[in-house]
Amino acid sequence: MKAIVQDRYGPPETLTLADVAAPVPGANEVLVRIEAAALNAYDWHAMRGDPRLARLAMGRSRPRVRIRGRDFAGRVEAVGADVRQVRPGDAVFGDLGEANGAFAEYACVPETSVAPKPANLTPQQAAALPLAGITALMGLRDVGRVEPGHRVLINGASGGVGTLAVQLAKALGASVTAVCSTRNVDLVRSLGADHVVDYTREDFTRDPRRHDVLFDLVGNRSLTALRRALTSTGTLVLSGGGVYRGGSLVGPVWLIARGRLLAPFVRHRIVTLAAAPSREHLDTLRTHVEAGRLAPVIDRTYPLHEVPQAIRYLESEHARAKVVITV
Repeated sequence: MKAIVQDRYGPPETLTLADVAAPVPGANEVLVRIEAAALNAYDWHAMRGDPRLARLAMGRSRPRVRIRGRDFAGRVEAVGADVRQVRPGDAVFGDLGEANGAFAEYACVPETSVAPKPANLTPQQAAALPLAGITALMGLRDVGRVEPGHRVLINGASGGVGTLAVQLAKALGASVTAVCSTRNVDLVRSLGADHVVDYTREDFTRDPRRHDVLFDLVGNRSLTALRRALTSTGTLVLSGGGVYRGGSLVGPVWLIARGRLLAPFVRHRIVTLAAAPSREHLDTLRTHVEAGRLAPVIDRTYPLHEVPQAIRYLESEHARAKVVITV
């Protein structure tokens, strides 16, 4: 099969299209013919081996996993002997997690990491959902405990996670303040944001409005500044998934680590988020999509052989919402 492979850390040019052996599903796995995949900031970090501390898990001198890509949508080609919930021919979507492998014509996925594709989405739209959608859902519902009537602020509202988080917060009954740049104000407002803060003109941490939940997707403000935007008993949810500049030893992990250390000593709830693929979360996303409460926003699409150009576009900081690969 054709796949995008990587044998050393570095810029997008380290990614190449190659012929590799097609995977064979294990007893609890599903072989999916990939129709579309999506880029995430995770792919950029894995490609660069950045932050360098993460190489302890990803591979110290070179990537342990050669094929990049987590999010996918496609059709089931074959199933393992113990698979019960999906059958060949089913249209599915999901997240391969840190196993990667979605930038390819075929991928093997644990049965627990796939779900039926939302009926009203194309494969390209469905591929844009898994990691970003699960991150948004966990950050708001599971960790942030957003309830009807809550005031929620989303810092990084125009990104892949942010555009879905705005919609999910509204679906949970919250009043949403979205923070983004000037060119994205109309986009996030169209997604349902009640208030929009243009960070090039205003400092949301100095705004007199206080919020019950602040979902930080950027990691570019201090804990003191972020807490200033909360009510006295508000919750700060930290997710360090953004693409930040300049090779770093720890990257946004430092902010998250400081948050964990500070949490026991302040009135605010400070919680950190690590999204994990889950059939339950995928099913919840599908329910919201099919009910018309959630729709992925796609910025650009690229063919499989142009994954390096797609990641270059992502890391240029011009990308908004999702960048999708067609296979």
